[in-house]
Amino acid sequence: MIFAILVLTSLGSFLGLLLSLASRFLRVPGNALREEVLELLPGVNCGQCGYPGCGGAADALVDGKASLALCPPGGAVLIRTLAAKLGRAPEGGDAGPPLLATIDESRCIGCAHCGKLCPTDAIIGAPKQIHAVFQDACMGCGACVEVCPTECLQMRPQTPTLTTWYWPKPVLQGA
Repeated sequence: MIFAILVLTSLGSFLGLLLSLASRFLRVPGNALREEVLELLPGVNCGQCGYPGCGGAADALVDGKASLALCPPGGAVLIRTLAAKLGRAPEGGDAGPPLLATIDESRCIGCAHCGKLCPTDAIIGAPKQIHAVFQDACMGCGACVEVCPTECLQMRPQTPTLTTWYWPKPVLQGA
């Protein structure tokens, strides 16, 4: 019994040491910039950018194949952050406040098409019931607007709250 315990312990220690050495000497170096860009992206893998998730978008951004404005959920803040990180000029960053989905409840028939496509589950409601949009979870992708048969869903600017309001920059006269 003691011999079996000693054999298994020594075998486990030897294999652990072997794995440790293999991970050190056989490591494939990764792109640190890609990892940093991937951390900046929202990470919801919605596919609005045209790439299969945020990993593909990060690869395209690092390679210079994609526009900085490829991520609608990220908005202007993400564009400015990516421009600073990648050393490129910001493009299309002043598109105004972020647009979020809103539902006209008088026109909603409760078909539940919108809730199935929402990547963040921001649409609250059940089939044959009136739906609502949870504004804090909505990322403004617009996928729900395209499938609504009654056109009760619309993209509207975000209403300012205590957490989303910011002090506007002053306009310089004569500059």
